[in-house]
Amino acid sequence: MPRPALPPSRSVRRLALHLAVPAAGLLLLTGCFSGSTGSAQDAAPTAGASAGTGDARIRIAHLQPPRSGFSPLTDDAFKMARWSNIEPLVVLDDNGDAQPLLATAWSQVDPTTWRFEIRQGVTFHDGQPLTTDAVVASLTAAAAASPPPRILDGVQLTAQVDPAAPQEAVLVRTAAADPLLPQRLSSPQLSIMSPAAYPSGGGQVNPVRHGTGPFVLTAVNGTSSATLDRFDGYWGTKAAASGIDASFVPDGTARAAALRTGTADIVEAVPAGQASLLDPALLHEVQMPRTNTLYLNTASGVFADPAARAAARAAVDAQTIVDVVYEGRADVAKGLLGPALPWSADRPQRTQAAAPAGGGNGRVITLGTFTDRAELPEVAVQLQAQLEAAGFVVQQDVREYAQIEADALSGKFDAFILSRATVLDSGDPVAYLASDFSCAGSFNISQFCDPAVDAAIAAASSTPAGPQRRAAVLAAEKLILEADAAVPMLHERVLQGEQPGVTDAARDPRERALVTPSTTVGAASS
Repeated sequence: MPRPALPPSRSVRRLALHLAVPAAGLLLLTGCFSGSTGSAQDAAPTAGASAGTGDARIRIAHLQPPRSGFSPLTDDAFKMARWSNIEPLVVLDDNGDAQPLLATAWSQVDPTTWRFEIRQGVTFHDGQPLTTDAVVASLTAAAAASPPPRILDGVQLTAQVDPAAPQEAVLVRTAAADPLLPQRLSSPQLSIMSPAAYPSGGGQVNPVRHGTGPFVLTAVNGTSSATLDRFDGYWGTKAAASGIDASFVPDGTARAAALRTGTADIVEAVPAGQASLLDPALLHEVQMPRTNTLYLNTASGVFADPAARAAARAAVDAQTIVDVVYEGRADVAKGLLGPALPWSADRPQRTQAAAPAGGGNGRVITLGTFTDRAELPEVAVQLQAQLEAAGFVVQQDVREYAQIEADALSGKFDAFILSRATVLDSGDPVAYLASDFSCAGSFNISQFCDPAVDAAIAAASSTPAGPQRRAAVLAAEKLILEADAAVPMLHERVLQGEQPGVTDAARDPRERALVTPSTTVGAASS
């Protein structure tokens, strides 16, 4: 049983919630932060303006726009978590262990049932109280979603109010024993929302004014911006800043310019290629559990042939990509899991097929990636040269992520370059392996299906947390890499930009926290 409820410390709260500009890019940037779009954001305080001494609003330039209208059941939940807007039952500490948040304590009743005690005195942003019924409704909605949140891949989850303590606790069950259920429930995609967020007839979940965090989401301007205000009814430590003005700036050069010119206080993912043009004091390097991987389509096309996959893997020169594209600000991958998970260095040796003498033999392949991460198109250029040197004929298809994801997941590419977080959801890589490399995985870009790998992932999933589970994870990774379903190239280090006056912004490897209750903007960045 975990430790009893504790006051929310700064570190736990952080985890609850990670030079020329083209004319068009500069105009876009100006529009993003000016508040002159004619939207609901016009009513918000001017970005960077102070509503009182020491509580200036925080301006953020984000990497990717929302993909699903800020549905908390999708990856958009991670943006809301980074704003300290929504909260799940538990939060992960630096070691990946579950700590109390909206649940104050929990225990395992039997192999498939866990009991969670719900925090009392919590109010949703719409004024409704947090109840056990609301917790059950949120978890049930997530379990019934189509597709379900990635963290629930392969998990049949149900929730009910504890009949022995209906005002105090809920029972969460899984069809099979799940030793990591508390960690699983830390995912922002399983955050608890007000019952009013869920339309009675089904449909899109509405996050506006329906979370529990220290900042309330008050307005969303499509895929351009969002506005949040301090929630004075928050159950824990009140936010120091009066609000957040978030803009979505996919263009990396424009994000770097926002940092350089002071039009944003915090900037996500400054491109490595822009680092030399910026004041080093503004940049903070975070080693990430994120792997830049070349996924190979194992089900159809050229790479259905294992020999072709071996040729592609042998052709990849990751060190050149690190040096040329990332300017040394990345680590060459030795596996799918990187140095942000130190125990992954203990991986067993693997045996991989030798590349055939003919290499690519003139076969034509389509190589896809997306523009939202500024380095990936450059990685595609390097890879094209490397693969063509090995005898392949490469055709590139590069688009914004929202426009290319469906094609990637349906297997329309021979190869796809993806920057992938490996422990984003539960702090444990098993969910990532199941999602990307199991036969039933919902994010299986490689179209990979191997019963032996499924068995290895299942074995890892059923093993309790600790050294044995880590060894089982590495055993599954070994099988995936020996099949050449994916070629891990490098592990990223994210550059987070912060103006000199910013204090206590989270630098979170899991990309769950960014603005915390203690984050402030000083005079230097107002």
